[in-house]
Amino acid sequence: MSNRVVARFQDGRIVKGTSLDVDPAKPVCHVRPPTGDTVEIALADLKALFFVRSLEGDPDRDESRLPDPGDRRLRGATVVSLRFADGERMVGMTIRYPPNKTYFFLNPVDPKSNNLRILVNRDAVTEMELVDVG
Repeated sequence: MSNRVVARFQDGRIVKGTSLDVDPAKPVCHVRPPTGDTVEIALADLKALFFVRSLEGDPDRDESRLPDPGDRRLRGATVVSLRFADGERMVGMTIRYPPNKTYFFLNPVDPKSNNLRILVNRDAVTEMELVDVG
């Protein structure tokens, strides 16, 4: 099954398309844009790889940054706030905190987010802190 992904690089570039071979244990993956040739992507160059519902997304949507205490996805998860080197902030849920690998998955706290899950490059994160969900 192919995944719709948006690769956001640390240098600001973006590649959108589908991928079949994303594995955080491997140094590269491949993304096939809707038009053009497949692109090999080094995970080390990424800020994050977003697994998305739609490649277009909704840039006008303001996502919730506060988890719903009744969200069943919170069970066994830790809510964290991240700041990337480019200043972007993101709040999501992760299974392991602090992450013990360079690449780790984050699920958005907003269940209606276009992002299904996010593979974060820890080397692109400048700040990470726990979020108190009460």
